[in-house]
Amino acid sequence: PPPPPPPPPGKSHTITIIAITVPIGSVMVLILICLSLRVRKPSKRFKIEEENEDDEIEISESLQFDFDTIKEATDDFSDSNKLGKGGFGTVYRGRLPNGQEIGVKRLSRDSGQGDLEFKNEVLLVAKLQHRNLVRLLGFCIEGRERLLVYEFVHNKSLDYFIFDQAKRADLNWEMRYKIILGIARGIIYLHEDSRLRIIHRDLKASNILLDEEMNPKIADFGMARLFDVDQTQENTDRIVGT
Repeated sequence: PPPPPPPPPGKSHTITIIAITVPIGSVMVLILICLSLRVRKPSKRFKIEEENEDDEIEISESLQFDFDTIKEATDDFSDSNKLGKGGFGTVYRGRLPNGQEIGVKRLSRDSGQGDLEFKNEVLLVAKLQHRNLVRLLGFCIEGRERLLVYEFVHNKSLDYFIFDQAKRADLNWEMRYKIILGIARGIIYLHEDSRLRIIHRDLKASNILLDEEMNPKIADFGMARLFDVDQTQENTDRIVGT
């Protein structure tokens, strides 16, 4: 049979334009999709950061105490309620209006623990739950005042016993083993079992509190540092702790 007649010149030109335009259009669409995905990723990370900040603010607000309440609970931070003094401030005994006994750490204004360390301790301890870690009840910020409110631990700290000739005799070997084991359990929780991997960096006898039954509780997380779950080493340019 005879070959089909060639298409009219105008129609051939249209087919050529379509053949060129469609691939170019497809490529442009793919480029736009890729660009939109790249633009969205940073905004997603920003949203996650915002959510974490909101969580921190929510935790902080739920734990905040009024300064006058703490002042009244400690009898205006009287010497009779003073339990001890450390590098960052003085610890007082107090009693809330509901009768609950508390321990209050009042940071000294010239202490090395600034706002960053203060916030670090509040947010860290608020998220930790273990029988061998001191329980944070709340905090207070008013003017230059920085207060941390803890559960009251009746037997002061470990250094009160081991560095006193008379008190040291009260620590028999069974009790010493119990204290050592409790401290080890608290450290394992911080390093391995907690949903946050934490290095305390200031573990010493004065930061080990003892309850009525001489159970140890690790305290003072102002120098603590967070690590990623799969992280095995870290560098620091700041010397801290003991």
